[in-house]
Amino acid sequence: MSAGPLRALVLEDEWSARGYLVELLHESGLVTVVAAVASASQASEALDQEFAHVAFVDVNLAGSPHDDSGIRWVRSLTARARAPRVVLTTASERHAIEAFALGVEDYLLKPFTTERVTQCAQRLSLALSPSIAVAPAVRRIAARAGSRLVFLHLDEVWAFEASSRLTFVHTRRGKFDVDLSLTALEASLGNTLLRVHRNWLVRIESVASLERNSGETVLQLGDLDALVHVPVARDRTTVVRDALLDASVGLRKT
Repeated sequence: MSAGPLRALVLEDEWSARGYLVELLHESGLVTVVAAVASASQASEALDQEFAHVAFVDVNLAGSPHDDSGIRWVRSLTARARAPRVVLTTASERHAIEAFALGVEDYLLKPFTTERVTQCAQRLSLALSPSIAVAPAVRRIAARAGSRLVFLHLDEVWAFEASSRLTFVHTRRGKFDVDLSLTALEASLGNTLLRVHRNWLVRIESVASLERNSGETVLQLGDLDALVHVPVARDRTTVVRDALLDASVGLRKT
């Protein structure tokens, strides 16, 4: 049996650093990030909901009176039956000795680089390959609504939108923030999503209608009383229409 990707949790309080680390991990082709959070309490909540092989943990988390708050959270993992392996991240080398005394797998210094993160992912993949082979598939999405974590089943999702360097997931429960790029989401969720625009991924089953008007093609997603309108790129119109018809019966392609 071939091993799948590592399932990872990212605990990093700085939004830009968190997003960049998530991008680098997915670009390695060896890691799927199942949750990316800003606080220790959110990380614990995420692990209650999602299995992770490894946690990438910032040593110093904002809002904590301790400059080793991330390490304190790592120590708390010993109480878990299926605790993830740990990689610490920090801008300083001064916690390195304590980090390895805790038995962490690796230690990433900021600013992160593609080469170093990929090297870390390769090392983890080799070390954990037996457990990766039996890991559950990704079937849920971890998102945020303010300080609250929201765990979404895939069949709740209508679409993912990239806007102003942020990514949002549109669902029947509302619109939430996610830390993964559209490219990373495509890699994690496979052919369940259809790229209809450079800024939009949709779940085919969520499409209620397709309309062409004055040369523009628009999809309507979701429920009739809460529709999301999604533009289709001109060069994707035929591909999108054919994909929708292939997943349906009743009409011929013309």
